Amino acid sequence: MSLSCADLHSECKIARSAGCVFGFGWGIIDHVPADPETDPDEDRVASPHPSERDGRVTPHVEIPGLALTLEDFERAREHVAPHVYHTPLLTSRSLSEASGFDIRLKAELFQRGGSYKVRGPLNVMAHMSEEEKARGIICSSAGNHAQGVALAARLYGIPAVVVMAENATPAKVAATEGYGAEVVLHGSIWDEANERALELVEERGLTYVHPFDNPRLIAGQGTLGLEILEDWPEVEVVVIPIGGGGLISGNSMALKGANPDIRVIGVESSGAPAMKRTVESGEMVTLETVDCAIDGLKVMRVGDNTASVVSRFVERVVTLPDEDIFDAMLWLMTRAKLVTEGAAAASVAAVLHGLIDAPPGTKVACVLSGGNLDVEQLRGLSWN
Repeated sequence: MSLSCADLHSECKIARSAGCVFGFGWGIIDHVPADPETDPDEDRVASPHPSERDGRVTPHVEIPGLALTLEDFERAREHVAPHVYHTPLLTSRSLSEASGFDIRLKAELFQRGGSYKVRGPLNVMAHMSEEEKARGIICSSAGNHAQGVALAARLYGIPAVVVMAENATPAKVAATEGYGAEVVLHGSIWDEANERALELVEERGLTYVHPFDNPRLIAGQGTLGLEILEDWPEVEVVVIPIGGGGLISGNSMALKGANPDIRVIGVESSGAPAMKRTVESGEMVTLETVDCAIDGLKVMRVGDNTASVVSRFVERVVTLPDEDIFDAMLWLMTRAKLVTEGAAAASVAAVLHGLIDAPPGTKVACVLSGGNLDVEQLRGLSWN
């Protein structure tokens, strides 16, 4: 396992000035304050209200038909913060010494629902009309989005249907049902489950919540980045796992909206490199097959919107084989005493394998996106 770090990567040539344009083309949805009920099962302290900006200039990140500024991400945080935890940004002496960087771990495994995935749905539902809520919602998911939507729907009192792959982690299925959602099992990967979800939209008149390509969801996911900045304003590099791209899209916009000099690095499984191939080719790529055992990274096609954001605001997408990512899971268990799921360990795997080009001492935040691990899935897997 290589732990060496290369010289500083050349500065990204992407334009980062105020007014950078993304190719979304979504219509404007009026800002509607949310007032969901407090979750009776939770009594931990919610994250703090976004701090005052003290007159600083706020850069704009504009999308045709839906102009997003840093204020929009902070408004998303106003919807999200009362119902989520401000998860800790942990130090790791072992990882810092091994990599030569100053490392922090954004521990979303301690989030409600066990991952960051509740953030986006909370912001989406804050903007839904009463008619949409009354019809009920539906989503498709590899697992964590299912729990995020189910939990957010319970907070808002909205009936929820979730379509999951037939091989979804049993613990994630049980947790989703535990939040009150109806679970439909279909297909072997997310793409097949999503096809069934879209059929049910037509059959039952439900409101569809995309797991990663909805702008309001992307803004909600970006609230994680605002917490990183609040806790560590000096951060220089943020490393984020990529499945469909919602997490890295929202956070690259939020982070670079606040500080254009922050570098964002994405990490995929080399067995499912849909984002990397899409960005490198300049056109949407649908993988014919995937060779990936990590459900949070196992996507054949990323979102059109997320690909547009990543191509503009993410410096680099790196890939590793599943075995290296599983090794990082084991490293986190044994050295950091943190139990994460596979996708969450991808950011640490990239650091351990020397894929982050930066000088020694660089301040690097690794996003640990969730901790919904089914231990039974570890049996028979390949480890280095």
